[in-house]
Amino acid sequence: MKTVKLLIATSLDGYIAGPDGDLSWLTPFEGVDYGYADFIATIDTTLMGNTTYQHVLTLGDFPYKDRTNYVFTRQLSTPDAPYVQFVSDTAVEFVGRLKQQDGLDIWLVGGGHLNATLLEAGLIDEILLFLIPVTIGRGISLFQPSSTRQDWLLTDCRALDKGMAQLNYRRK
Repeated sequence: MKTVKLLIATSLDGYIAGPDGDLSWLTPFEGVDYGYADFIATIDTTLMGNTTYQHVLTLGDFPYKDRTNYVFTRQLSTPDAPYVQFVSDTAVEFVGRLKQQDGLDIWLVGGGHLNATLLEAGLIDEILLFLIPVTIGRGISLFQPSSTRQDWLLTDCRALDKGMAQLNYRRK
């Protein structure tokens, strides 16, 4: 059975992007691996919302070509896109089925709405949180308000350079 892992950076005040998806606050932390290569070797599937996918496209060459990539969208027509399968099914049912398959784990790349949906459904198994020492005031929250309490176990905590911290959690 596959595990869904959310690896994501967040500001101290809980935002994964600023207004209009701004990620410039992450620029000072680019260029260092921070364990990414080890992490990416554990996954064979990515999940992302359409807004996150559109951002990934701005980075140049699609970075997950050797993985199975699902983009959740409400758009009725989707463009032909190499390396990507667009999904209009409900994320909860789709990911529930996906987790039952054999293989490596699943990376929930993000999108605040997709994060919240899968968290609410209890489908995120691990959270690998990179806490960035900046407050941005407003933007896209790590998670949207939820009606369910969920408990997590801290499995690792590391201080990184430039004041950043990595916190790893597993669902209790």
